[in-house]
Amino acid sequence: MSAVKDQIAAAVERLGDGLESLSRRIHDHPELGYQEVKAAGWLTEFLDGQGFKVERGVAGVDTAFRATLESGDGPTIAILCEYDALPAIGHACGHNVIATAGVGAGAALAAVRDKLPNGRVCVIGTPAEEGGGGKVRLIRGGVFSDVDAAMMIHGWDRWVPHQDLLGVVRVGFEFTGKAAHASADPWEGVNALDGVIQTFNNVGMLRQQVRPDARIHGIVTSGGAAPNIIPELAAAMFYVRAASLEYLEQLQARVIACAEGAATATGCTVKTTLYDNTYEPMKRNRTLAEAFRVNMQRVGVPESPELKERLGSSDVGNVSQVIPTIQPYVRIAPEGTPWHSRAFAEAAVSPLAREGMLAAAKVMAMTTLDLLAEPGLLDRAKQEFQGGAR
Repeated sequence: MSAVKDQIAAAVERLGDGLESLSRRIHDHPELGYQEVKAAGWLTEFLDGQGFKVERGVAGVDTAFRATLESGDGPTIAILCEYDALPAIGHACGHNVIATAGVGAGAALAAVRDKLPNGRVCVIGTPAEEGGGGKVRLIRGGVFSDVDAAMMIHGWDRWVPHQDLLGVVRVGFEFTGKAAHASADPWEGVNALDGVIQTFNNVGMLRQQVRPDARIHGIVTSGGAAPNIIPELAAAMFYVRAASLEYLEQLQARVIACAEGAATATGCTVKTTLYDNTYEPMKRNRTLAEAFRVNMQRVGVPESPELKERLGSSDVGNVSQVIPTIQPYVRIAPEGTPWHSRAFAEAAVSPLAREGMLAAAKVMAMTTLDLLAEPGLLDRAKQEFQGGAR
């Protein structure tokens, strides 16, 4: 398959300008989760032009898609794309690069379709990673039920074949008090904002007693109507993260207790909202990561060690809990550039981002080829997923 891999690399290079243009177009038109109408349209148009059979609105999610390339009976390998942006700061997580690396890998495989082993390549568009749980909805909708293995990449400041992901749950608190004039009659009021502030204070004290790999962070989503009115309504949203679902549940219960204690202390009532799109930790698959690593070496990109102190969360973790899955990290930004920053958003359309995007497309396409061509490789990945590998 060495000659085919050379042809894959050449195909990505030929597509380079078009992929970069597509990446910049998505970047310049940021859309929030489940609103990615333009991005989904541009990506599916591109895949349709490469000869894929494109299905839009899969699993009842308007901005999700599945594009399929079949070469006969065999395994199904999925390449995942993300394309939603962040509020206020746009593509500061580089999802424009994730999307175009994914469709670029698919297009490179389409360019050598006559040489592909039997099987099926699916490029799956997964909306709303930034808190909306798009992949969770696609899992529930059966999109991954006939997929044997999946992969995607994520932009970073280095190349890493595997990086752990924390599980995350989201919890909202709405405090209700009693309005009154803040100067003339403050004793007649019950301050809902005090309930929110005391919740943050309680969580701040809790942080000292949590494990090093846990994270708790939140924002005030509503803080009152005017300074001269005791706020009768105030609200906050928290993310709670941990490396295991068991500890995640324990921490969530303690954060809820922080809010309930704050309500008692301030005389408010509190309504707790639990969201059902829990993001699960990433299940490591060394077999797939090693296959990706070998192709990284072929393409000539340097590998950095896994970092334990810079951990995020993603709904690709949920996919990794149902099928063998990897999400390697790709250098698209200068070292030290933080995710979810304006600097990262700028880096996502830099020459370094083009370089990383094209290299990632090559490596994913080559790894997909390996999985189609080597049944034993896929079998080992499945065995490891099921707990049989050592």
